[in-house]
Amino acid sequence: MRPFVYEQPADISAAVAIAARFASNDEQPTRASAQFIAGGTNLADYMKLGVAKPDHLLDLNRLEDTGLRQIRVTDGGMRFGALVRMGEAADHAEVKRRYPVVSDSLRLAASGQIRNMASLAGNVLQRTRCEYFRETSWHCNKRVPGSGCAAMEGFNRQHAVLGSSDACIATYHGDFGQALIALDAVVHAEGSRGARKIPFAKLHRQPGDTPHVETDLAADEIITAIDVPALPWARRSLYLKIRDRESFAFALASAAVALDLDGDSVRDARIALGGVSTVPWRAKAAEDALQGKTLDEATAQAAADAAFADAEPRQHNAFKIELGKRTLVRALLETREMKV
Repeated sequence: MRPFVYEQPADISAAVAIAARFASNDEQPTRASAQFIAGGTNLADYMKLGVAKPDHLLDLNRLEDTGLRQIRVTDGGMRFGALVRMGEAADHAEVKRRYPVVSDSLRLAASGQIRNMASLAGNVLQRTRCEYFRETSWHCNKRVPGSGCAAMEGFNRQHAVLGSSDACIATYHGDFGQALIALDAVVHAEGSRGARKIPFAKLHRQPGDTPHVETDLAADEIITAIDVPALPWARRSLYLKIRDRESFAFALASAAVALDLDGDSVRDARIALGGVSTVPWRAKAAEDALQGKTLDEATAQAAADAAFADAEPRQHNAFKIELGKRTLVRALLETREMKV
């Protein structure tokens, strides 16, 4: 690991000021000289591998704003402080009652030890686990812009079939993000240009021609909170994760589903897919296919077909299309049967 300067800012303003001092106007957070760290379960790993190379590390755990560590029920829904740990949110009684899909996505995301360390903001900003990104001897446009993508012709079983480009097919490996995008969450961020709100659906960027540009954040911006709106029918929701093994593995395919039902008829549906895409993936086409329909196996299958209509498989990951469809059908039918 390269040497770096370690600092513990006392408040958000101080943290932003330090980051701004080292950031150029167009510098990406993942390539900035000064980077933020909370739980460290992702960044510290990539620093050891030589993928992340910050010169300054700004530890946010001593920030004085206590709201960063709280889960608050509000008139508009629920607010998660950025430094709340994954395990705290997963086990929170109101989260489990109001938004089971959120609790499920966090509970299934990692080992207990990691859930107790990793922050919610850090979780949504985690970087891909693509083997070619992690191993610095391979070409990777996300790590070194313009160098090429070794995954295109390499072993790409874990890679994305949705949202990819000719420059990158790396999968977004998070779980919590799927629940947030399905529920229309909003991210609060603060930087040198002030505070702003970002719809979660606009936080992550598809790779396109610039895979190294991963989010809409500036290098000196800190996520301070995540709001999930009040959706009373979100109590009928779940997160289904299919993986190679049940313990500490990333999704091959997953589905976050929330349903508003009138009997067996769908008034509204929220669907997001994981393990198959380059970013947290809202399956709008699947939602539209269910609107006003009786939810049965046939309509669930039609929704799944719509969700993967634009999928682009590679040599080793074509199985993810059928697996993703089956995962979504199962998630829809299991959500329909929930007792709420």
